[in-house]
Amino acid sequence: MDINNEIVDRLSELAKLDFDPAEKENIKNDLNRILSYFEKLNEVNTDGVEPLIFMSENVNLLREDEPEQAYSKADALKNAPAKDSDYFRVPKFIEK
Repeated sequence: MDINNEIVDRLSELAKLDFDPAEKENIKNDLNRILSYFEKLNEVNTDGVEPLIFMSENVNLLREDEPEQAYSKADALKNAPAKDSDYFRVPKFIEK
């Protein structure tokens, strides 16, 4: 498959991008190189190779889900730009 201007125009339309002619030519070259790399990968014999589903043999290495308070109110409010006793102060954004 060869990448032409029509394909680049369609991709740029879908991605909401606008390319000038020099950029379009660079994109065409990059996409052609990517496709040639995948064609090279298709040459590899994968008969009898199991698909890789998990990256390791470990299963369910999860910690127990125990409730804990990670931050105190004082720690949470320490870097707040504006606070009011135990609460963050934010600008009003709902109008009546």
